[in-house]
Amino acid sequence: MRQVERAIFDIRRGLPVLLRDEAGDTLVHPIEGIGDEQLRKLTQTAGCTPGLVLTAHRLAAMGHNFNDDRGTRGGRLRIEGVSDSDTLTLLAASRYARGVDGDTWQALTMADEAALAMMRRALLIPAAITARIDPEQSERIEQLIAEGELLAVSAESARACQNSTVGLLGRISEAEIPLVEAERTRFILFREPDGLREHIAVVIGDPEQWDQAVPVRLHSACLTGDLFGSLRCDCGEQLRNGVDSIQRMGGGVLLYLAQEGRGIGLANKLRAYAMQDEGLDTIDADQVLGFGEDERHYAMALDILIELGIRRIQLLTNNPAKLAAMNQGGIEVVNRQGIYGRLTNQNHRYLTAKAHRAGHLLDEVLDEQEETGSATFSRAASK
Repeated sequence: MRQVERAIFDIRRGLPVLLRDEAGDTLVHPIEGIGDEQLRKLTQTAGCTPGLVLTAHRLAAMGHNFNDDRGTRGGRLRIEGVSDSDTLTLLAASRYARGVDGDTWQALTMADEAALAMMRRALLIPAAITARIDPEQSERIEQLIAEGELLAVSAESARACQNSTVGLLGRISEAEIPLVEAERTRFILFREPDGLREHIAVVIGDPEQWDQAVPVRLHSACLTGDLFGSLRCDCGEQLRNGVDSIQRMGGGVLLYLAQEGRGIGLANKLRAYAMQDEGLDTIDADQVLGFGEDERHYAMALDILIELGIRRIQLLTNNPAKLAAMNQGGIEVVNRQGIYGRLTNQNHRYLTAKAHRAGHLLDEVLDEQEETGSATFSRAASK
C-alpha cells in the first residue's frame, strides 16, 4: 500500500496520478483546485477527452436515479465540449447544478471507483477527472513515470485504500494529562500507517479499578465545537460531559477519533455549513457534496480497545451505529447511556435532523424543549 499512500499525498497536493488495471491506464486528477491549465494538460497527456466521476450521493442530489444495471456507486459524465474547469467544479459540488441528459453518463470502471475512494481518503470533495490513456501516448506516460513526474499505482489497491489501515494502528506516544473533569488521565496517541490521521485514547482513572464493563465514549473530533465552543453543534459539551461522566462512573476510556464532520473532513464540513446557511439540513448538505449521511467507521476504535485489553464496555452514545459497530466487531456492549450537550437555537435544526433522519437517540433532549419551551437542556449522561 506504500505507493497508494504516496499517491494520496500527490492527490492532496493537486497532482494527477496514474491508475493501472487490466483494462488499461487511467489518469486521475482531483476536481478540488483544478484549473483550466491542469485540465488542458491532463487531456493532452492522456490523448483523449476526460470525464467527470461523481458519487451516487452527488448524482441523487442532482436528480439522477440510475437503474440497477447502471450501477449504484456513482457515474462518469462524458464532458465533450466542456473546456473550463469552473463548469466542472460546479457540476461536482454546487448546490444549484442540476442533472444532465442520462445518455451522457457511463457506469464506473474500477479506476473510477478507485479515484473516488482516493478522494475520500484524502478528505477532498469526492469527485475526480479521469481520462483513459490513448495507446499512442503510452511511451510518453512511461517516460513521465521514469522521470518521477507521474506516480503509477494499482487501481485495485487504490480502490481498497479506505480499508487499508485496519489492524495496523501504531501506538506512538503517551503521557499523563490532568484534566479539569478528571485529574488522573493518560493520553495515548495512535497513528494510522499512512500518517494521515492520529487518534487518542483518553484513559481516565486507574485501569486496575475499572468496572469489568468499562465505560467508553467514542468521540469524533470537532474543531469548531470542541475547541472554539461553536453553538452549531453540541460536540464540545458532549466531549466534556463524556469525560466527567466516565470519571464519575469510576474511570474508563474516551476515544478521540480523527473523523471531523462525520468523516468528511474540516474543509468539507465548512462547505456543508455554508449550504446549511442557505437552508439545507446537515444530511442534505453532505449529500450535495457527494457524501452519505455518515462517512465514519469505527474499525480504529475497535483496534484501540483491543490494544488496551478492553472487550466489555458500557457505551456512552446516542448513535445506534456505534452500538452496532462495537457489537459486530467483537466488543460486547452491556449497557448504553445517553450523552448530551445543550439544546440551543443554533443547534436545534442540526440535532433534529440527526434524530429524525439518522436515527440518533435524542428524544429526551428534543422532548424536553417541547415540554418546557427551554432551549438550554443539558444533562451529562442518563440511562
